[in-house]
Amino acid sequence: MTEPITSPESNKVLRASIWVAIGALIAAAIVCVIWVIVGDSDGIVAKAFLTIVLLAGFAGVSIMEANLAARRPAWLTLASMVSWVLLLLIGAFLIWMPTNTWYAGGDRIFKFVLIALIIQGALLHARLYLRAFLRHQTTFTTIVTYVTIGLVVILAVMLVLPIMTEEFVDYRPLYWRVVVALAILAAVGTALVPLVNALFAPKKPRPVNPTAYGAAPVLQWPTYADGATPLPVLPDGSPDWNAYYTGQPTYPQAPAPAAAQPPAAAPSAQPPASAPSPAAAPGAQPPASAPSPAAAPGAPTPAETAPQSGYQGFPPPPPLPPQG
Repeated sequence: MTEPITSPESNKVLRASIWVAIGALIAAAIVCVIWVIVGDSDGIVAKAFLTIVLLAGFAGVSIMEANLAARRPAWLTLASMVSWVLLLLIGAFLIWMPTNTWYAGGDRIFKFVLIALIIQGALLHARLYLRAFLRHQTTFTTIVTYVTIGLVVILAVMLVLPIMTEEFVDYRPLYWRVVVALAILAAVGTALVPLVNALFAPKKPRPVNPTAYGAAPVLQWPTYADGATPLPVLPDGSPDWNAYYTGQPTYPQAPAPAAAQPPAAAPSAQPPASAPSPAAAPGAQPPASAPSPAAAPGAPTPAETAPQSGYQGFPPPPPLPPQG
């Protein structure tokens, strides 16, 4: 009965429930016609009008149930149709039964509404209760579920009967004691299954919210479609979104800087020697170069590192005088 209504078995159930509704509608109309013919003429116009309203309402509800059947399980479709058939028969009974007082008509309309609430409330209870049962099924919850639904159905019947027939039947206090006892048992059974689910049913993992408890959301640099390669950087420091679509950076990217290396010791600079004058005598030594710039404090001077070639440590000769 928990199969979808589109299955072949469920289609049979739906067709059967529709034919039951059609048969109940025809039977109620025939019974009302017989009461009109053989019954008394007291208030017959009002009763006929209420009967027409009742039959039209039942027809509209049957069409609605047929349209909703595709989104309901088969058992719910059948149970809902049966409940409306019962309400049709109860309504016809309340309309055509003889009255003893002048205000019985309004009283019976209130009774019919109360009976409809009881029957539909029992159906809603079964629907929600079975949904809770299907969440976590065990042997204990299965027994409790079927027993509780049976108690609710019996309780609904025992509440509807006095409302229908209180004008003709006198119910003893023992009857109402049984009703109260059934109500207590049904309430306990109704609370057991949700309680068992809350204690023993597997819990669904909750998604972790990164912004909970005041934590700032973690922002990641956008990447290409592969999800791994980061987008290039524009000169203003923002991501190059155009490169995401073109595959090429908008601006040429500078190569990554090489790893910093320890600075090497600066070699001693040998200043070039002054070119000899053309008029210089052959064999004359070229003038010495200008002294090198001052070295850093503590650094060895070129004279200390190595002697100049050809002088064996002697001072260089003075420069030649300018030639006129």
